[in-house]
Amino acid sequence: MFSLLSTATMLGAFTALLAIIFQAYLTSNELVRLTVILQHLRDLEVEFPIDGPRVAIGYGSCSDLHVRAVDFLVYNDEIGRALNASDYAFDDIENEEEFLLNFAYYFQRGAAAERFTANRDMFMSLVQRAKKSSTIEHHWALGGNAPVIGTRMAIEGANVLLGAKMSSKLKTHLRPEVQLTGSLIDDDDIHLILEYSTGDTWGGLVSPRANRYILHNDHHNPYLTSLEEFDAVLVGFEPHLFIVSGLQMMDNYLYPVGVREKLLERVRLQIQSQSRTQTLIHFEMASFVELELLQLLLRTVLPYSDSIGMNEQELDNLQQVLETGRVSLVADCNPRVAHSLDQARAVFRRLNEEYYQQPTHTHMRRPLSRIHLHTLAYQAFIVAKDSRWRNTKNAAAKASLTAHRHVCASTIVNPDAAYLQMDGSFAVSAKPGARRVHFDNRDPVSCWEEAIETRGAGPTNSIIVEICVAPVLICKNAKQTVGAGDNISGAGLVLQI
Repeated sequence: MFSLLSTATMLGAFTALLAIIFQAYLTSNELVRLTVILQHLRDLEVEFPIDGPRVAIGYGSCSDLHVRAVDFLVYNDEIGRALNASDYAFDDIENEEEFLLNFAYYFQRGAAAERFTANRDMFMSLVQRAKKSSTIEHHWALGGNAPVIGTRMAIEGANVLLGAKMSSKLKTHLRPEVQLTGSLIDDDDIHLILEYSTGDTWGGLVSPRANRYILHNDHHNPYLTSLEEFDAVLVGFEPHLFIVSGLQMMDNYLYPVGVREKLLERVRLQIQSQSRTQTLIHFEMASFVELELLQLLLRTVLPYSDSIGMNEQELDNLQQVLETGRVSLVADCNPRVAHSLDQARAVFRRLNEEYYQQPTHTHMRRPLSRIHLHTLAYQAFIVAKDSRWRNTKNAAAKASLTAHRHVCASTIVNPDAAYLQMDGSFAVSAKPGARRVHFDNRDPVSCWEEAIETRGAGPTNSIIVEICVAPVLICKNAKQTVGAGDNISGAGLVLQI
Protein backbone atom coordinates (compact mmCIF):
# COMPACT_ATOMS: atom_id res chain seq x y z
CA MET A 1 0.00 0.00 0.00
CA PHE A 2 2.80 2.38 0.98
CA SER A 3 4.63 1.55 -2.27
CA LEU A 4 1.54 2.37 -4.35
CA LEU A 5 1.09 5.71 -2.57
CA SER A 6 4.75 6.56 -3.09
CA THR A 7 4.51 5.72 -6.78
CA ALA A 8 1.33 7.78 -7.15
CA THR A 9 2.99 10.72 -5.36
CA MET A 10 6.03 10.51 -7.61
CA LEU A 11 3.88 10.30 -10.73
CA GLY A 12 1.87 13.31 -9.56
CA ALA A 13 5.01 15.32 -8.89
CA PHE A 14 6.49 14.30 -12.25
CA THR A 15 3.28 15.28 -14.07
CA ALA A 16 3.23 18.65 -12.31
CA LEU A 17 6.88 19.21 -13.25
CA LEU A 18 6.16 18.37 -16.89
CA ALA A 19 3.21 20.79 -16.86
CA ILE A 20 5.45 23.56 -15.49
CA ILE A 21 8.14 22.87 -18.08
CA PHE A 22 5.58 22.76 -20.89
CA GLN A 23 4.01 26.04 -19.72
CA ALA A 24 7.44 27.65 -19.58
CA TYR A 25 8.12 26.39 -23.10
CA LEU A 26 4.88 27.89 -24.40
CA THR A 27 5.54 31.17 -22.59
CA SER A 28 9.05 31.34 -24.02
CA ASN A 29 7.77 30.67 -27.55
CA GLU A 30 5.08 33.32 -27.21
CA LEU A 31 7.62 35.85 -25.94
CA VAL A 32 9.85 35.17 -28.95
CA ARG A 33 6.84 35.54 -31.25
CA LEU A 34 5.80 38.87 -29.68
CA THR A 35 9.39 40.15 -29.92
CA VAL A 36 9.51 39.35 -33.66
CA ILE A 37 6.16 41.04 -34.25
CA LEU A 38 7.23 44.09 -32.26
CA GLN A 39 10.47 44.48 -34.23
CA HIS A 40 8.67 44.43 -37.57
CA LEU A 41 5.96 46.84 -36.36
CA ARG A 42 8.72 49.23 -35.24
CA ASP A 43 10.47 48.92 -38.60
CA LEU A 44 7.25 50.02 -40.31
CA GLU A 45 6.71 52.83 -37.80
CA VAL A 46 10.07 54.52 -38.41
CA GLU A 47 10.28 53.89 -42.15
CA PHE A 48 9.01 57.35 -43.09
CA PRO A 49 10.27 60.49 -41.30
CA ILE A 50 7.68 63.16 -40.35
CA ASP A 51 8.43 66.52 -41.96
CA GLY A 52 6.51 69.02 -39.84
CA PRO A 53 3.00 68.92 -41.39
CA ARG A 54 0.64 71.72 -40.35
CA VAL A 55 -2.35 70.43 -38.38
CA ALA A 56 -5.29 72.53 -37.15
CA ILE A 57 -7.59 70.94 -34.59
CA GLY A 58 -10.71 72.01 -32.69
CA TYR A 59 -12.65 72.22 -30.43
CA GLY A 60 -12.37 72.79 -26.70
CA SER A 61 -10.49 71.38 -23.72
CA CYS A 62 -11.08 70.22 -20.18
CA SER A 63 -9.34 69.16 -17.00
CA ASP A 64 -9.61 65.40 -16.47
CA LEU A 65 -9.99 64.10 -12.91
CA HIS A 66 -9.02 60.40 -12.90
CA VAL A 67 -10.17 57.90 -10.27
CA ARG A 68 -10.34 54.12 -10.12
CA ALA A 69 -14.02 53.35 -10.59
CA VAL A 70 -14.40 50.35 -8.28
CA ASP A 71 -12.66 52.19 -5.43
CA PHE A 72 -14.65 55.39 -5.86
CA LEU A 73 -18.20 54.12 -6.46
CA VAL A 74 -20.19 52.49 -3.68
CA TYR A 75 -22.28 49.47 -4.71
CA ASN A 76 -25.41 48.73 -2.71
CA ASP A 77 -28.22 46.19 -2.78
CA GLU A 78 -30.72 48.68 -4.21
CA ILE A 79 -28.51 49.12 -7.27
CA GLY A 80 -28.31 45.35 -7.64
CA ARG A 81 -32.09 44.94 -7.49
CA ALA A 82 -32.63 47.73 -10.01
CA LEU A 83 -30.09 46.19 -12.38
CA ASN A 84 -31.85 42.84 -12.18
CA ALA A 85 -35.14 44.51 -13.08
CA SER A 86 -33.99 46.30 -16.22
CA ASP A 87 -31.13 47.81 -18.23
CA TYR A 88 -30.46 51.47 -17.57
CA ALA A 89 -29.01 53.41 -20.48
CA PHE A 90 -30.01 56.96 -19.53
CA ASP A 91 -29.15 59.73 -21.95
CA ASP A 92 -29.05 62.56 -19.43
CA ILE A 93 -28.07 61.66 -15.86
CA GLU A 94 -30.42 63.41 -13.41
CA ASN A 95 -29.30 62.02 -10.04
CA GLU A 96 -26.69 59.81 -8.42
CA GLU A 97 -28.80 56.65 -8.63
CA GLU A 98 -29.14 57.08 -12.40
CA PHE A 99 -25.41 57.73 -12.59
CA LEU A 100 -24.59 54.47 -10.80
CA LEU A 101 -27.07 52.47 -12.87
CA ASN A 102 -25.75 53.97 -16.09
CA PHE A 103 -22.16 53.24 -15.06
CA ALA A 104 -23.15 49.64 -14.30
CA TYR A 105 -24.80 49.28 -17.73
CA TYR A 106 -21.52 50.05 -19.53
CA PHE A 107 -19.12 48.57 -16.95
CA GLN A 108 -20.54 45.05 -17.21
CA ARG A 109 -20.22 45.28 -21.02
CA GLY A 110 -16.70 46.73 -20.98
CA ALA A 111 -17.92 49.58 -23.17
CA ALA A 112 -16.56 53.12 -23.20
CA ALA A 113 -19.15 55.78 -22.43
CA GLU A 114 -19.27 59.56 -22.06
CA ARG A 115 -22.36 61.12 -20.51
CA PHE A 116 -23.62 64.60 -19.64
CA THR A 117 -25.45 65.57 -16.46
CA ALA A 118 -27.33 68.83 -16.03
CA ASN A 119 -27.27 68.32 -12.26
CA ARG A 120 -24.42 70.67 -11.35
CA ASP A 121 -24.72 70.09 -7.60
CA MET A 122 -24.47 66.32 -7.95
CA PHE A 123 -21.55 66.58 -10.35
CA MET A 124 -19.53 68.94 -8.16
CA SER A 125 -20.31 66.77 -5.12
CA LEU A 126 -18.75 63.79 -6.94
CA VAL A 127 -15.73 65.90 -7.94
CA GLN A 128 -15.20 67.10 -4.36
CA ARG A 129 -15.56 63.56 -3.05
CA ALA A 130 -12.84 62.37 -5.43
CA LYS A 131 -10.53 65.29 -4.60
CA LYS A 132 -10.84 65.17 -0.82
CA SER A 133 -10.95 61.44 -0.11
CA SER A 134 -7.97 60.23 1.91
CA THR A 135 -8.45 56.64 0.74
CA ILE A 136 -9.03 57.07 -2.99
CA GLU A 137 -6.14 57.99 -5.28
CA HIS A 138 -6.81 60.60 -7.94
CA HIS A 139 -4.84 62.65 -10.43
CA TRP A 140 -5.47 65.49 -12.86
CA ALA A 141 -4.52 65.58 -16.55
CA LEU A 142 -4.99 67.66 -19.67
CA GLY A 143 -8.22 66.50 -21.29
CA GLY A 144 -10.40 67.01 -24.33
CA ASN A 145 -10.10 65.31 -27.72
CA ALA A 146 -8.50 68.29 -29.44
CA PRO A 147 -5.67 68.94 -26.92
CA VAL A 148 -4.89 65.23 -26.60
CA ILE A 149 -4.80 64.57 -30.35
CA GLY A 150 -2.88 67.81 -30.86
CA THR A 151 -0.34 66.90 -28.19
CA ARG A 152 0.23 63.46 -29.74
CA MET A 153 0.75 64.95 -33.20
CA ALA A 154 3.13 67.59 -31.82
CA ILE A 155 5.15 64.84 -30.11
CA GLU A 156 5.35 63.08 -33.48
CA GLY A 157 6.66 66.21 -35.20
CA ALA A 158 3.62 68.11 -36.50
CA ASN A 159 3.06 71.87 -36.23
CA VAL A 160 -0.24 72.11 -34.35
CA LEU A 161 -2.78 74.91 -34.14
CA LEU A 162 -5.31 74.24 -31.36
CA GLY A 163 -8.79 75.78 -31.21
CA ALA A 164 -9.48 75.79 -27.48
CA LYS A 165 -9.83 78.03 -24.43
CA MET A 166 -8.27 76.99 -21.12
CA SER A 167 -7.07 78.38 -17.82
CA SER A 168 -3.49 79.47 -17.33
CA LYS A 169 -3.06 76.51 -14.95
CA LEU A 170 -4.27 73.97 -17.51
CA LYS A 171 -2.17 75.59 -20.22
CA THR A 172 0.98 74.62 -18.31
CA HIS A 173 0.13 70.99 -19.24
CA LEU A 174 0.10 71.85 -22.95
CA ARG A 175 3.27 71.21 -24.93
CA PRO A 176 5.00 74.46 -25.97
CA GLU A 177 4.97 73.32 -29.62
CA VAL A 178 1.16 73.52 -29.65
CA GLN A 179 -0.13 76.99 -30.56
CA LEU A 180 -3.24 77.83 -28.54
CA THR A 181 -5.60 80.19 -30.38
CA GLY A 182 -8.24 80.74 -27.70
CA SER A 183 -8.03 83.25 -24.86
CA LEU A 184 -7.47 82.20 -21.25
CA ILE A 185 -10.45 81.50 -18.98
CA ASP A 186 -10.84 81.40 -15.20
CA ASP A 187 -12.34 77.94 -14.79
CA ASP A 188 -11.94 74.85 -16.94
CA ASP A 189 -14.66 72.34 -17.67
CA ILE A 190 -14.01 69.20 -15.60
CA HIS A 191 -14.47 65.60 -16.73
CA LEU A 192 -14.72 62.88 -14.09
CA ILE A 193 -12.86 59.87 -15.52
CA LEU A 194 -13.80 56.51 -14.00
CA GLU A 195 -11.17 53.97 -15.10
CA TYR A 196 -11.47 50.21 -14.65
CA SER A 197 -9.36 47.18 -15.57
CA THR A 198 -10.13 43.80 -17.08
CA GLY A 199 -11.68 41.59 -14.41
CA ASP A 200 -12.53 44.42 -12.02
CA THR A 201 -15.57 43.60 -9.90
CA TRP A 202 -18.26 46.00 -8.66
CA GLY A 203 -20.87 44.25 -6.62
CA GLY A 204 -21.80 41.21 -8.65
CA LEU A 205 -20.61 42.75 -11.92
CA VAL A 206 -17.33 41.93 -13.67
CA SER A 207 -15.73 44.02 -16.42
CA PRO A 208 -14.74 41.95 -19.50
CA ARG A 209 -12.05 44.46 -20.50
CA ALA A 210 -10.30 47.65 -19.40
CA ASN A 211 -12.19 50.82 -20.27
CA ARG A 212 -13.57 54.07 -18.83
CA TYR A 213 -16.78 55.91 -18.07
CA ILE A 214 -16.73 59.71 -18.32
CA LEU A 215 -19.21 62.06 -16.64
CA HIS A 216 -19.24 65.79 -17.38
CA ASN A 217 -21.19 68.98 -16.73
CA ASP A 218 -19.50 71.23 -19.29
CA HIS A 219 -20.38 74.88 -19.84
CA HIS A 220 -17.66 76.11 -22.24
CA ASN A 221 -17.26 73.15 -24.62
CA PRO A 222 -20.93 72.74 -25.71
CA TYR A 223 -20.87 76.30 -27.06
CA LEU A 224 -17.60 75.86 -28.99
CA THR A 225 -16.41 79.08 -27.38
CA SER A 226 -13.02 78.93 -29.10
CA LEU A 227 -14.46 78.79 -32.61
CA GLU A 228 -14.27 82.50 -33.48
CA GLU A 229 -10.68 83.05 -32.29
CA PHE A 230 -9.65 79.80 -33.96
CA ASP A 231 -11.18 80.99 -37.21
CA ALA A 232 -9.18 84.23 -37.17
CA VAL A 233 -5.82 82.42 -36.95
CA LEU A 234 -6.75 79.63 -39.38
CA VAL A 235 -6.80 82.01 -42.33
CA GLY A 236 -3.02 82.31 -42.50
CA PHE A 237 -2.15 78.84 -41.20
CA GLU A 238 -3.14 76.85 -44.32
CA PRO A 239 -3.18 73.41 -42.65
CA HIS A 240 -2.40 70.16 -44.39
CA LEU A 241 -4.95 68.54 -42.06
CA PHE A 242 -7.98 69.97 -40.26
CA ILE A 243 -9.38 67.82 -37.42
CA VAL A 244 -12.90 68.22 -36.04
CA SER A 245 -13.37 66.73 -32.58
CA GLY A 246 -15.10 67.28 -29.25
CA LEU A 247 -18.60 67.63 -30.70
CA GLN A 248 -19.92 64.95 -28.31
CA MET A 249 -19.96 67.75 -25.72
CA MET A 250 -23.08 68.97 -27.54
CA ASP A 251 -24.84 65.64 -26.83
CA ASN A 252 -28.01 66.09 -24.72
CA TYR A 253 -27.01 69.62 -23.72
CA LEU A 254 -29.93 71.94 -22.91
CA TYR A 255 -29.62 74.64 -25.58
CA PRO A 256 -32.00 77.47 -26.35
CA VAL A 257 -33.99 76.74 -29.51
CA GLY A 258 -31.85 76.84 -32.66
CA VAL A 259 -28.51 77.55 -30.95
CA ARG A 260 -26.93 74.13 -31.55
CA GLU A 261 -27.96 74.18 -35.21
CA LYS A 262 -26.31 77.58 -35.67
CA LEU A 263 -23.11 76.42 -33.97
CA LEU A 264 -22.83 73.39 -36.24
CA GLU A 265 -23.50 75.55 -39.28
CA ARG A 266 -20.49 77.64 -38.23
CA VAL A 267 -18.43 74.45 -37.97
CA ARG A 268 -19.57 73.49 -41.47
CA LEU A 269 -18.54 76.89 -42.83
CA GLN A 270 -15.16 76.62 -41.11
CA ILE A 271 -14.57 73.20 -42.68
CA GLN A 272 -15.68 74.42 -46.10
CA SER A 273 -13.33 77.40 -45.91
CA GLN A 274 -10.33 75.03 -45.98
CA SER A 275 -8.61 74.47 -49.31
CA ARG A 276 -9.96 71.39 -51.11
CA THR A 277 -6.61 70.83 -52.82
CA GLN A 278 -4.35 71.32 -49.81
CA THR A 279 -6.31 70.50 -46.65
CA LEU A 280 -7.60 67.06 -45.68
CA ILE A 281 -10.51 66.95 -43.20
CA HIS A 282 -10.74 64.35 -40.42
CA PHE A 283 -13.71 63.89 -38.07
CA GLU A 284 -13.06 62.10 -34.78
CA MET A 285 -16.19 60.26 -33.68
CA ALA A 286 -17.08 59.82 -30.01
CA SER A 287 -19.74 58.43 -27.71
CA PHE A 288 -23.05 59.93 -28.91
CA VAL A 289 -26.48 58.90 -27.59
CA GLU A 290 -28.75 61.62 -28.98
CA LEU A 291 -30.19 60.78 -32.39
CA GLU A 292 -30.97 64.40 -33.24
CA LEU A 293 -27.34 65.44 -32.80
CA LEU A 294 -26.09 62.55 -34.93
CA GLN A 295 -28.55 63.53 -37.67
CA LEU A 296 -27.24 67.08 -37.50
CA LEU A 297 -23.68 65.81 -37.86
CA LEU A 298 -24.75 63.79 -40.90
CA ARG A 299 -25.79 67.07 -42.48
CA THR A 300 -23.13 69.49 -41.28
CA VAL A 301 -19.86 67.59 -40.66
CA LEU A 302 -19.67 64.10 -42.16
CA PRO A 303 -20.49 65.13 -45.78
CA TYR A 304 -17.48 67.49 -45.71
CA SER A 305 -14.99 65.06 -44.13
CA ASP A 306 -12.36 63.01 -45.96
CA SER A 307 -11.73 60.76 -42.97
CA ILE A 308 -13.41 59.35 -39.86
CA GLY A 309 -11.74 57.85 -36.77
CA MET A 310 -13.68 55.72 -34.25
CA ASN A 311 -13.73 52.73 -31.93
CA GLU A 312 -15.94 49.65 -32.21
CA GLN A 313 -18.80 51.21 -30.20
CA GLU A 314 -18.82 54.36 -32.34
CA LEU A 315 -18.63 52.39 -35.59
CA ASP A 316 -21.64 50.30 -34.60
CA ASN A 317 -23.55 53.44 -33.60
CA LEU A 318 -22.80 55.24 -36.87
CA GLN A 319 -23.77 52.23 -38.97
CA GLN A 320 -27.04 51.82 -37.09
CA VAL A 321 -27.96 55.49 -37.51
CA LEU A 322 -27.15 55.38 -41.23
CA GLU A 323 -29.04 52.15 -41.92
CA THR A 324 -31.91 52.12 -39.43
CA GLY A 325 -32.22 55.65 -38.08
CA ARG A 326 -31.72 54.34 -34.54
CA VAL A 327 -28.94 54.84 -32.01
CA SER A 328 -26.89 51.85 -30.82
CA LEU A 329 -26.04 52.33 -27.15
CA VAL A 330 -23.58 49.46 -26.82
CA ALA A 331 -21.82 46.92 -29.06
CA ASP A 332 -19.49 43.94 -28.71
CA CYS A 333 -16.43 45.27 -26.88
CA ASN A 334 -14.18 42.69 -28.59
CA PRO A 335 -15.54 42.32 -32.14
CA ARG A 336 -14.16 39.89 -34.71
CA VAL A 337 -12.14 41.44 -37.54
CA ALA A 338 -14.57 40.16 -40.19
CA HIS A 339 -17.57 41.77 -38.49
CA SER A 340 -15.82 45.12 -37.99
CA LEU A 341 -14.62 45.24 -41.60
CA ASP A 342 -18.16 44.57 -42.85
CA GLN A 343 -19.46 47.42 -40.68
CA ALA A 344 -16.70 49.77 -41.87
CA ARG A 345 -17.40 48.88 -45.51
CA ALA A 346 -21.10 49.58 -44.95
CA VAL A 347 -20.36 53.03 -43.53
CA PHE A 348 -17.83 53.78 -46.29
CA ARG A 349 -20.33 52.68 -48.94
CA ARG A 350 -23.29 54.56 -47.49
CA LEU A 351 -21.51 57.90 -47.02
CA ASN A 352 -20.03 57.73 -50.51
CA GLU A 353 -23.40 56.85 -52.02
CA GLU A 354 -24.81 60.01 -50.49
CA TYR A 355 -21.94 61.95 -52.07
CA TYR A 356 -22.38 60.44 -55.54
CA GLN A 357 -26.17 60.74 -55.45
CA GLN A 358 -25.94 64.53 -55.37
CA PRO A 359 -26.64 66.18 -58.76
CA THR A 360 -23.51 68.35 -58.54
CA HIS A 361 -20.52 68.61 -56.28
CA THR A 362 -20.33 72.40 -56.31
CA HIS A 363 -21.56 72.57 -52.70
CA MET A 364 -18.10 71.51 -51.43
CA ARG A 365 -19.09 68.04 -50.18
CA ARG A 366 -16.24 65.54 -50.11
CA PRO A 367 -16.23 61.81 -50.78
CA LEU A 368 -15.15 59.76 -47.77
CA SER A 369 -11.69 58.37 -48.51
CA ARG A 370 -10.46 57.05 -45.15
CA ILE A 371 -11.77 55.15 -42.13
CA HIS A 372 -9.60 54.29 -39.14
CA LEU A 373 -11.10 51.82 -36.67
CA HIS A 374 -9.25 51.30 -33.39
CA THR A 375 -10.18 48.38 -31.14
CA LEU A 376 -8.53 46.67 -28.21
CA ALA A 377 -7.15 43.83 -30.38
CA TYR A 378 -6.40 45.48 -33.75
CA GLN A 379 -6.24 48.58 -35.92
CA ALA A 380 -8.13 48.56 -39.22
CA PHE A 381 -7.87 51.10 -42.06
CA ILE A 382 -9.91 51.51 -45.24
CA VAL A 383 -8.30 54.05 -47.58
CA ALA A 384 -9.31 54.95 -51.15
CA LYS A 385 -6.43 54.21 -53.54
CA ASP A 386 -6.82 57.44 -55.54
CA SER A 387 -6.84 59.65 -52.41
CA ARG A 388 -4.10 61.82 -50.92
CA TRP A 389 -3.71 59.60 -47.86
CA ARG A 390 -0.38 57.75 -47.92
CA ASN A 391 1.62 55.15 -45.97
CA THR A 392 -1.43 53.23 -44.77
CA LYS A 393 0.53 50.14 -43.72
CA ASN A 394 3.01 52.24 -41.75
CA ALA A 395 0.21 54.23 -40.13
CA ALA A 396 -1.47 51.00 -38.99
CA ALA A 397 1.77 49.86 -37.35
CA LYS A 398 2.28 53.20 -35.63
CA ALA A 399 -1.30 53.27 -34.37
CA SER A 400 -0.89 49.75 -32.96
CA LEU A 401 2.29 50.59 -31.06
CA THR A 402 0.83 53.87 -29.79
CA ALA A 403 -2.12 51.95 -28.34
CA HIS A 404 0.20 49.83 -26.19
CA ARG A 405 2.40 52.74 -25.13
CA HIS A 406 -0.52 54.89 -24.06
CA VAL A 407 -2.46 52.23 -22.16
CA CYS A 408 0.69 50.96 -20.43
CA ALA A 409 1.81 54.59 -19.82
CA SER A 410 5.25 53.74 -21.19
CA THR A 411 7.42 55.08 -23.99
CA ILE A 412 8.59 51.56 -24.80
CA VAL A 413 6.72 48.41 -25.80
CA ASN A 414 7.75 45.49 -23.61
CA PRO A 415 6.76 42.10 -25.06
CA ASP A 416 6.70 40.72 -21.52
CA ALA A 417 3.93 43.21 -20.67
CA ALA A 418 1.84 42.39 -23.75
CA TYR A 419 -0.37 39.74 -25.26
CA LEU A 420 -2.12 39.17 -28.59
CA GLN A 421 -5.84 38.60 -28.84
CA MET A 422 -5.98 38.13 -32.63
CA ASP A 423 -6.09 34.56 -33.93
CA GLY A 424 -3.55 33.04 -36.32
CA SER A 425 -5.83 34.05 -39.20
CA PHE A 426 -8.95 36.12 -39.81
CA ALA A 427 -11.70 36.24 -42.42
CA VAL A 428 -11.89 39.45 -44.44
CA SER A 429 -15.71 39.36 -44.20
CA ALA A 430 -18.39 37.53 -42.24
CA LYS A 431 -20.07 36.59 -45.54
CA PRO A 432 -19.99 32.86 -46.45
CA GLY A 433 -16.93 31.85 -48.45
CA ALA A 434 -14.86 34.91 -47.54
CA ARG A 435 -11.14 34.33 -47.84
CA ARG A 436 -8.92 34.16 -44.78
CA VAL A 437 -5.73 36.12 -44.17
CA HIS A 438 -3.05 34.19 -42.29
CA PHE A 439 -0.99 36.09 -39.76
CA ASP A 440 2.73 36.47 -40.52
CA ASN A 441 4.94 37.39 -37.54
CA ARG A 442 7.52 38.96 -39.87
CA ASP A 443 4.94 40.93 -41.83
CA PRO A 444 2.36 41.61 -39.11
CA VAL A 445 0.32 44.31 -40.89
CA SER A 446 -1.92 42.59 -43.47
CA CYS A 447 -2.94 44.76 -46.45
CA TRP A 448 -4.94 44.05 -49.59
CA GLU A 449 -6.94 45.84 -52.24
CA GLU A 450 -10.60 45.39 -53.06
CA ALA A 451 -13.49 47.25 -54.71
CA ILE A 452 -16.39 48.75 -52.77
CA GLU A 453 -19.44 49.27 -54.95
CA THR A 454 -21.52 52.40 -54.42
CA ARG A 455 -24.76 53.35 -56.14
CA GLY A 456 -24.82 56.92 -57.35
CA ALA A 457 -27.33 59.01 -59.28
CA GLY A 458 -26.14 57.28 -62.46
CA PRO A 459 -24.27 53.99 -62.88
CA THR A 460 -22.70 52.11 -59.98
CA ASN A 461 -19.33 53.49 -58.87
CA SER A 462 -16.53 51.15 -57.90
CA ILE A 463 -14.08 52.58 -55.37
CA ILE A 464 -10.76 50.73 -55.13
CA VAL A 465 -9.57 50.74 -51.55
CA GLU A 466 -6.59 49.46 -49.60
CA ILE A 467 -7.50 47.71 -46.35
CA CYS A 468 -4.86 47.20 -43.67
CA VAL A 469 -5.22 45.34 -40.37
CA ALA A 470 -2.56 45.49 -37.65
CA PRO A 471 -2.56 43.48 -34.41
CA VAL A 472 -2.27 45.35 -31.13
CA LEU A 473 0.21 44.16 -28.52
CA ILE A 474 -2.36 44.59 -25.76
CA CYS A 475 -1.09 45.98 -22.46
CA LYS A 476 -1.50 43.34 -19.74
CA ASN A 477 -1.78 45.87 -16.92
CA ALA A 478 -3.75 48.86 -18.21
CA LYS A 479 -2.71 52.12 -16.57
CA GLN A 480 -4.97 54.45 -18.59
CA THR A 481 -7.62 53.96 -21.25
CA VAL A 482 -8.99 57.49 -21.48
CA GLY A 483 -7.28 59.35 -24.31
CA ALA A 484 -6.22 56.10 -25.97
CA GLY A 485 -8.38 56.65 -29.05
CA ASP A 486 -7.17 60.23 -29.41
CA ASN A 487 -3.50 59.23 -29.20
CA ILE A 488 -4.06 56.33 -31.60
CA SER A 489 -5.89 58.52 -34.13
CA GLY A 490 -3.27 61.24 -33.95
CA ALA A 491 -0.43 58.75 -34.45
CA GLY A 492 -2.18 57.14 -37.41
CA LEU A 493 -2.92 60.46 -39.08
CA VAL A 494 0.54 61.95 -38.78
CA LEU A 495 2.08 59.38 -41.15
CA GLN A 496 -0.67 59.73 -43.75
CA ILE A 497 -0.65 63.48 -44.52
